Amino acid sequence: MKPHAFVVMPFGVKQDSQGHEIDFNRVYGELIKPALEAAGLEAFRADQEMRAGGILPDMFQELLIADLVVADLTIDNPNVWYELGVRHALRARGVVLVSGGRVPTAFDLYTDRKLRYSMKGQGPDPTTIEQDRKSLTDMVKATMESWHGRKVSPVYHLLPNLQEPDWKSLRIGDVAEFWSRYDEWEQQVTLARKAGRIGDVLVLADEAPVAAFRAESWIKAGETLRKGEHYNFGLEQLERGLAIEPNNLRGLREQGVCLQRLALAGKPGHSLDRAREHYRTVLKSFPSDPETWALLGRVDKDEWVASWSRVGRTSDQMREDAAYEDALLRAAIESYVSGYRRNPAHYYSGINALTLMHLYRHLTTDSRYEKEMASMAGAVRFAAECEVDVEQAFWSKATLGDLEILVGTPETVKSAYKEAIAKNDKDWFALDSSRAQIQLLKDLGFRPETVDAGLATFDRALQKLKKPDDRWQPRKVFLFSGHMIDAPDRQTPRFPASKEPIAAQKIAEVLEQLGAGPEDLALTQGACGADLLFTEACQQREVRVQWLQPFDEPDFIQRSVVCRGEAWRSRYLAAKAKLSTTVRSAPNQLGDPPKGVDPYERCNLWLLYTALFYGISKTQFICLWNGGGGDGPGGTAHMYQEVNRRTGQVTWIDSRTL
Repeated sequence: MKPHAFVVMPFGVKQDSQGHEIDFNRVYGELIKPALEAAGLEAFRADQEMRAGGILPDMFQELLIADLVVADLTIDNPNVWYELGVRHALRARGVVLVSGGRVPTAFDLYTDRKLRYSMKGQGPDPTTIEQDRKSLTDMVKATMESWHGRKVSPVYHLLPNLQEPDWKSLRIGDVAEFWSRYDEWEQQVTLARKAGRIGDVLVLADEAPVAAFRAESWIKAGETLRKGEHYNFGLEQLERGLAIEPNNLRGLREQGVCLQRLALAGKPGHSLDRAREHYRTVLKSFPSDPETWALLGRVDKDEWVASWSRVGRTSDQMREDAAYEDALLRAAIESYVSGYRRNPAHYYSGINALTLMHLYRHLTTDSRYEKEMASMAGAVRFAAECEVDVEQAFWSKATLGDLEILVGTPETVKSAYKEAIAKNDKDWFALDSSRAQIQLLKDLGFRPETVDAGLATFDRALQKLKKPDDRWQPRKVFLFSGHMIDAPDRQTPRFPASKEPIAAQKIAEVLEQLGAGPEDLALTQGACGADLLFTEACQQREVRVQWLQPFDEPDFIQRSVVCRGEAWRSRYLAAKAKLSTTVRSAPNQLGDPPKGVDPYERCNLWLLYTALFYGISKTQFICLWNGGGGDGPGGTAHMYQEVNRRTGQVTWIDSRTL
């Protein structure tokens, strides 16, 4: 989906201060709209909204949501100045000022950069229109690329601590079809996220109506990928969202968690120091956010645990090393305490601080936290008991169980954790995470009776659930794209029917070289020609095949299967009968493509994102291609460019050499 530009300007023919008539509809149609489209934006003007009723709510929404506002200040039109003022009040950036024949001298905008275009008669000067369009296009591109540079709004420039409003919270009723488009899009994103189909989420994020929606969806996708332990790919999506909304606190937290997990996994270029510095940077902007303080505490805690929890060490050795690294332990305690002091309702930071204080006393016999431990126990209990969010019910109850391990008895531990597990809703990861924290206490010999009671309670609950990772995961993912069989009357042969046998042989050889087998997944569309040859070769090797298609299946069969003869229908249906999953169509799973989005390119990205979800290192692209452009957008060339740019793992069967 293209970025959205809202144009603020007079309509129709108006007079300037010297009495010259200017046709602003011509200015829009001949200069501004083409320049915006050349810059890759979708242009919209208020007079395009033809609904009955007041125009003000729609105009306010556009001024808030639009990726860019272009304001024409050629004449002193009060509506234009008013709308420009509203934009400056709502957003710090994303404004381009243009003027025909003169430069406005308003004091508040005197230092702002403006584009002056030439006029002749009532419209743009035909002798300079091409250059003026190019200049405006270049200025728009530069403005979009430098989104996070200097604040162009004098309001936000002079009031640096002023925060932009939350665009979603300022939704006004049911204005325009803009919000109905958003509602449909959001519903599709929600369904895709719940189903764990991150490839779907990423396609929908690309298609969001405006940047704010794309940012939200990329951040949500990053969070879901992080939960699924796809940290690198999750980090990529978070960075895309944060490029639009750099102060999105949720995204910044998730970014830190991915950096932290990558460091713990020993990935090159990642360290706990990098994650720690990230959180400290976030805290400069959000010093009172308890969650970020808690995440910083988790970094210090992870570093402390890594210093003593090593394979082959005895319990006594681990306790000795853990006590020796008391400085790291105190650093973690202070970060958790800092978060809890800023918000005593944040029981997560409170219980972590309290647990580490108890461990500190256990390991060092140092009683420096004794007084705080006594007061915090009651405060944490009260905060957890006051939780009203039903989605946090498990964590609040688990916190009460953690508290009983510190100060209670085996019976109270068991009772509290059973209450928590009853609120868990079969979330294996949540149960395992809670158990891991208790195991840490066992490793250090802390209160064996209560700790063993807690472990036994969680072990019993986990035995009833199947670990999500136990569901099938592919060893490799083979992504395929290739030419359809040529039509009999094609003037320049690309993949004639006579080359089908040798193409099938080459595809089979590639799969043999790559060791394709039952542990792997293959993704393609299923069109006649290369797609079906690839599908048949995969099925001969017992590779699981998934078809993703740009149209509803009956439409796809007509467009891309039987168009080369009924024999292909029989092969299509025979291959479909062997699929282990149902055929997925983009209109059904993603909704209809937005205006300007090509269905074939959309399906290519859908296939690519679905493959990358399983891991960039697992993805291998195979294509049967003549190296040229397609008959239209969305061909094999498009897929080749996208995959080659992202992974470089490409096997190209050149159809010209068959």
